[in-house]
Amino acid sequence: MFQKVLIVEDHQSMNYSMQRTLEDLGIPNDIRNSVYYCDDALARIKKAINEDRPYELLITDLSFVEDFPKQALKDGKALIKAAKGIQPDLKVVVFSSEGRLPEAQILFEELQIDGFVPKGRGDTQDLILAIQTVYENRKYISVHLKKTINEKVYFFDVLDKAILNLLIKGIPQKQMKAHLVAMDIKPNGLSSTEKRLKTIREALDLQSNEQLIAYCKDLGII
Repeated sequence: MFQKVLIVEDHQSMNYSMQRTLEDLGIPNDIRNSVYYCDDALARIKKAINEDRPYELLITDLSFVEDFPKQALKDGKALIKAAKGIQPDLKVVVFSSEGRLPEAQILFEELQIDGFVPKGRGDTQDLILAIQTVYENRKYISVHLKKTINEKVYFFDVLDKAILNLLIKGIPQKQMKAHLVAMDIKPNGLSSTEKRLKTIREALDLQSNEQLIAYCKDLGII
């Protein structure tokens, strides 16, 4: 199990509850490993790296109430990006009352988070399962998050995004192979491209490539 975890949560009662959750998992708990501000969290991460005792897991909320002193890092997304910039292998679990499933998906794709747990009924056990799953080097998307909305989830890889960007540029599918080869992306055949687009549309319950492009633009995937 993880031996060094940093909690970033600005609500005192929730912060304390999360500390107790770590104790229940047998993770060493130190008050210094729990902070209320993103700037303090990044400072702790830097200090731990300099001491050659880096954090293994970061658990953070996404939204933080503006307070004094003013913070350079105003939300969890900014913290995750900054933390990953200095420690790319840091595991990250988002524990937040915010977020629809598509928003969580963007965090997985763009910030390479490892788990997302929505706050609410049963969130303690959900968080425990997330920590255990991430410790096993697997991604964790809470089933409670999936139930909050009636939407599908799909993780877009490099090939998916390349194909979608070519579609936006008006490149016919028959001509995509040359572009994908130039980008050194495989598979790049016409059949593979058609099958990939069909897979994405079916996963997201979309009827056309036009709907798919609109969907991805709305969510900032492309």
